[in-house]
Amino acid sequence: MAKPMFRGVITALVTPFRNGRIDETAFERLLELQIAGGVRGVVPVGTTGETATLSTDEHKRVVELCVEIVKGRISVIAGAGSNATDEAIELVRHAQAMKADAALVVAPYYNRPSQEGLYLHFKAINDAVDFPVVVYNVPSRTGSDISNDTLARLAALPHIVGVKDATGDLARASLMRLMCGEDFVMLSGDDPTALGYVAHGGHGVISVTSNVAPKACAERIEAALNGAFDQALRWQDKLIRLDKALFADASPAPTKFALAHLGLCEPDARLPIAPCAESVKPLVLDAMRAAELV
Repeated sequence: MAKPMFRGVITALVTPFRNGRIDETAFERLLELQIAGGVRGVVPVGTTGETATLSTDEHKRVVELCVEIVKGRISVIAGAGSNATDEAIELVRHAQAMKADAALVVAPYYNRPSQEGLYLHFKAINDAVDFPVVVYNVPSRTGSDISNDTLARLAALPHIVGVKDATGDLARASLMRLMCGEDFVMLSGDDPTALGYVAHGGHGVISVTSNVAPKACAERIEAALNGAFDQALRWQDKLIRLDKALFADASPAPTKFALAHLGLCEPDARLPIAPCAESVKPLVLDAMRAAELV
């Protein structure tokens, strides 16, 4: 059986801010926590990294900084999506130039392309670079859903190596595995159902929860990948409240609140993401206690 290019827990990193600017010291602290916790990789400037409110210069700086700090110890899959194909190509080229390991490219948002438009968007990126690309399918945010049929077409292209599947549809994962082939990387984009996704043949998860609990999240998915589902289920029971609580308000505000409570960064997000709601904070703290983080 072919080995997937990426597996295990890959953290969708927050971008810490202080006084409105990227807090590079806190970013390094968060990255070292991830590496020490045993995650297999990180995604800078994805959705959780608030890429939508970063300038292009800030986006590129975060990717550069991430690669510099990681120094090859784990994988870096740089966020590089846009609803303009030319801009996505520019960001993927930058990720390659910075020596990231791959780019994560979200389906174009807002303009809601057809399945043929989605295919041509990713094909144009594939044709413009010599670099691994992971497709990111998150219909709840983009307004379009990349069908399994389209993913199977994309999987046949040389540089499209996998998918981050944030649909939460586990039956779809089994069908995708059959349609796209065993060397196509299948990563969940939904922490609460990631254990089930691995059971359906997935290779891991691009995780929000692992920002706060990297070691526990890594243990949960590694146990599942090794077939130790009893052990994985014990971790699931500890983490499921946190998986849910971190989305009880607009992400990543609850995650940044949790990290601030642990003394790792400021709780600041950028508008239009408001600070974590007061009503949500007790949910996050209770979930952190259940996960034995506090």
